[in-house]
Amino acid sequence: MTGIGAGKRIAVGCFMQETNTFSPTPTTVADFEAHYLRRGTDVLTGYGTARVEVPGFLSVLTAAGATPVPLLATHAASSGALTRDAFEDILGELLQRLKDAGPLDGILLALHGSMAVEDNGDAEGEILERVRAAHPDLPIGVSLDLHGHITPRMLQPGVFLIGYREYPHIDMYETGVRVAELMMDVLAGRSRPVMALAKRPVLMSPVRCRSDDGPLTTIIAEARRVEKSETGILHASLFPVQPWLDVPDIGFAALVCADGDAAAAQTAADHLADLAWAARGDFEPDLTPIDEAIRIGLTSPGLTVVGDGGDAPTSGAPADDATILKRLLALGADKADRMTYVTLRDAPAVAKAFAAGPGATLTLSVGHSLSAGEPVTITGIVRSLSDGTYVMRDAGAAGLETHQGPTAVIHIGAIRLVLRSLAGFEWDTGVYTAFGLDLRYPALAFAKSPSHFRVSYAPFAARILAGDTPGASACNLRRLKLVNVTRPIYPLDDI
Repeated sequence: MTGIGAGKRIAVGCFMQETNTFSPTPTTVADFEAHYLRRGTDVLTGYGTARVEVPGFLSVLTAAGATPVPLLATHAASSGALTRDAFEDILGELLQRLKDAGPLDGILLALHGSMAVEDNGDAEGEILERVRAAHPDLPIGVSLDLHGHITPRMLQPGVFLIGYREYPHIDMYETGVRVAELMMDVLAGRSRPVMALAKRPVLMSPVRCRSDDGPLTTIIAEARRVEKSETGILHASLFPVQPWLDVPDIGFAALVCADGDAAAAQTAADHLADLAWAARGDFEPDLTPIDEAIRIGLTSPGLTVVGDGGDAPTSGAPADDATILKRLLALGADKADRMTYVTLRDAPAVAKAFAAGPGATLTLSVGHSLSAGEPVTITGIVRSLSDGTYVMRDAGAAGLETHQGPTAVIHIGAIRLVLRSLAGFEWDTGVYTAFGLDLRYPALAFAKSPSHFRVSYAPFAARILAGDTPGASACNLRRLKLVNVTRPIYPLDDI
């Protein structure tokens, strides 16, 4: 591909957030700034070694000899819907930077697919519609998270969209590469991408939607077969949408990109969506009750890792639910012979730990500083304090710096509580190891994540369980109070 993009100027931007409409906290510009909000040349240099979408774009453009024109790149932690002001501030700046960019040959955007604004459940549809209106003649290539809520509005003329293939998400960089390579093929006249969408009214728990195990693997294999054997099919993307988005017309989506043949794309999309619909009963999650998971961990050899999917910050939950800590104390984990690692978000409690200082013994009320629920009272020793910044090292977003705000490690007997101020990520073992907690030693470790944590913790774990935990991102879909989704929808309705 070297040299084929010489003289081509490609705009590059990123505007990502996965909205959880059950989250009690709206998303503002400050939430994007807390993770990252890069402008201009910082888009080109600020990612370091992170293997995410924008560096994937840039690797292809550089190899092809094209000139990347940086716009802005920002990503907020999953949370509630964006305020309209926040959405307008960021999209407005992106559009202004596009206007000021000079002559362009194409646009590459990294989007999520499940962003919502307080007055619009289809933020990506609005983004693409407005970018398309500003540049009606340019090809636009878009990367999407596999959990995106794909809508007809997103299928704007001249826009091609490609989703992640892997969950846990270990191919974000590679997805960026696929999108940018197709852009170079378009500009060279080798491809004429057209899109087709097929949806089915089914919600799937992320616990059962991994790409390396379970019922989705069969449909993924068929998508790869279609790409290889069906004439003109360039990319077949599957979207078992995240279920914590209470908006109309949500459901499983198959999105197919073909080379000039819209009918072939639609046939392939319908085929893949029909496979998902036929297998809908196979996606019932296998969840372990909290008390049972704790007992297994405290009485079994090796490390038991438990996914707390119900309070997962990367799924939009506030990460402040104290249910697990309460049950650990009730079942005597603080008095056990082996350690338990657990996390919680509570900025006011962290501030008190900082005021007390390292080595202090203090009594704190922790949990539910944002969400409804009863906090739990703990007495422990403040063992360490930090700014909560670390670089993720495990597969997926390796190399990406993450910020979870001021963080205190508190020892409550045999329990090690990582108490932080911001939502943060729990994909990566760094949520413990970056703060001095070695995963070779505990009996139990909890990760506020439905599935992605499995990649990171597998080398340490004797067993991995998915907990049936409450919260804004509950993996037991029957816990969710969905009122705006289009009915009927499986598994909420018998269809």
